[in-house]
Amino acid sequence: MPPEAISLPLYIDLGATFLFAVTGAMFATRRHYDWVGLFVLALCSGLGGGLLRDGIFINDGAPAAMRHAGYLWAVIAGCIAAGLFHQFVGKLDRLFLYADALGLGAYGVVGTTKAAAAGLSLPASIFVGVVNAVGGSLIRDVLTNTESFLFKPGQFYVVAAFSGCSSYVAATAWLHLPAAVAAGIAIGVTFTARTLSIVFNWKTASILPKPTPEDEEGNAKR
Repeated sequence: MPPEAISLPLYIDLGATFLFAVTGAMFATRRHYDWVGLFVLALCSGLGGGLLRDGIFINDGAPAAMRHAGYLWAVIAGCIAAGLFHQFVGKLDRLFLYADALGLGAYGVVGTTKAAAAGLSLPASIFVGVVNAVGGSLIRDVLTNTESFLFKPGQFYVVAAFSGCSSYVAATAWLHLPAAVAAGIAIGVTFTARTLSIVFNWKTASILPKPTPEDEEGNAKR
């Protein structure tokens, strides 16, 4: 693995933070939250993964999102966009899914490289990369007492992030490709896996099949 962590260009990082914040804010508006709830969910969705990465796994001072004021401004902008223009933003759900897929890949790569640069093992670096990519959604669901979609059968999300982080490690540690090339491959793998799952409705399967109405009726009689 390369010794240095990859940093996204700031405008890309802030743009992804804005988009993730909008998704969290839209979640809040649909649950009829006020502006405080909207901001909290936007903050969790936009910055939650990075805060988990830096606060739990990489103990290297203040989290990166707290060192640059631009991240909080991006969250505030996402709140305003979703709060004031939610009817228009709601019509762009499909577009946000694809933008989210790009952000998923980018944040996965950043989390993986920062973990590796901090001295974590390769499997741990992949894990931190996945947490960086999906952690915001998990925090949002915990705060709203919602069963997280990350744990249920559904379209590839964690699987897509894991595929991208793993491909980055494979490209750098085993194929010895330049970090920038490996990052592009990893983001492409994540985006492709996530996009194909959306287009073709590919889904993961539960370990045990769901009981049929006949099974439930039989259990009730017992």
